Amino acid sequence: MSESSAMKQGFESPKTPQSENLLTRLGPGLITGAADDDPSGVATYSQVGAQFGFDMLWITLFSFPLMAAIQEICGRLGRITGMGVTANLTKSYPKSLVGFLVLLLCVANVFNLGADISAMAAGMQLVAGGKAEAYAVLFGVISLPLQVYVPYRKYIHYLKWLTWALFAYVVTAFVVHVPWGRALRATVVPSVSLDANYLMALVAVLGTTISPYMFFWQTSQEVEEVKINRDESPLKKKPFQAFEQFRRIAFDTRVGMAMSNLVAFFIILTTATTVRVSGSANEIKTAADAAKALEPLAGHYAFLVFAAGIVGTGMLAIPVLAGSAAYAVSELFKWRASLESKPSRARKFYYVIAAATILGLGLNLVGFNPIRALFLSALLNGLVAVPFMFLLMLISMNPAIVGKFQLPFYLRLIGWVATGLMAGASLAFLATVLHGFWAR
Repeated sequence: MSESSAMKQGFESPKTPQSENLLTRLGPGLITGAADDDPSGVATYSQVGAQFGFDMLWITLFSFPLMAAIQEICGRLGRITGMGVTANLTKSYPKSLVGFLVLLLCVANVFNLGADISAMAAGMQLVAGGKAEAYAVLFGVISLPLQVYVPYRKYIHYLKWLTWALFAYVVTAFVVHVPWGRALRATVVPSVSLDANYLMALVAVLGTTISPYMFFWQTSQEVEEVKINRDESPLKKKPFQAFEQFRRIAFDTRVGMAMSNLVAFFIILTTATTVRVSGSANEIKTAADAAKALEPLAGHYAFLVFAAGIVGTGMLAIPVLAGSAAYAVSELFKWRASLESKPSRARKFYYVIAAATILGLGLNLVGFNPIRALFLSALLNGLVAVPFMFLLMLISMNPAIVGKFQLPFYLRLIGWVATGLMAGASLAFLATVLHGFWAR
């Protein structure tokens, strides 16, 4: 059922101050967008800008409708059914298949967690010196009790201000000399190569932009909204709320994804302008290399600004990564799952959060390069996203799951295009890698 037909059948609720002022309704979509520019995203965009210059700016423009559509589909699914992705998948597919996919999600999330914590530690090391491992343990020790004992709504209220440091990339772009004609042309005219390094970077950018953990997080946050607001229920039970809620989800998601892609665009642009020198490709190997992009604006304070952005986005992303894994596992085994619940009422849910955080922290003890690990975590997310996107599209069009609330044509079209492009990029990368392996 489309929104217009829902209105005709009396499903539209009377206008309220909330529906008139959508800015007051920004929530799950905006937070998901903010968490998308986590340290993994910052490192990936920086690496791409340093290696390929302006050649991948087009991805930030063309990926916006794709990621916005996928996240809107996730938000609708949670609001319609009152259940998360895993719970909806188990209604249509064998538990063994869903369990395997949840395992892939958890592996990707733990790796991403470890890489994010490592980057946060490296950022602090730039500012304060000392050992990165000690800072990693410190961030793990701080973030875990915050996730367990502080409601996420209060948690983000303070930490979200640190993420504004990322807008230093936007300001820097207007301080340095940017060849805007060439940059804008690269933004609207795609430049595609079948080179293995290019394809790997493409999958990594798509993976950090359209990440599996975001699917689970936004769906579950819509479920949380239903649980904590007494006057709201899943749309299957209160269809008259459909028009207002779908309108809110669309606006919230598009604003969040637009902000995320805007930051991504300027990170690539700024890094390409400041770090890539004399047209030669440069590989960002350390946090200090990545921070150099901010030197034209912040000078000696570039490390401080970079560290603030990395720590802020990292502290926001850790609960999203650990929480999305906990939602997925808990729904698989039908455990109580809610970040609004006290630990005593959702013990197993918080056990998964603790396990994911501790495992991610433990990866920092093996001594991997934080910037390289962040890039590889984005690549892993890109590969894992494909099966989730395919099944997500199927269950979102299944009347047994969504009832009369079928996806509008534009969401079906863009959703399948996003799934096909992600699959195509991943298969092309894997084929290139295998060809190189057999050619040896």
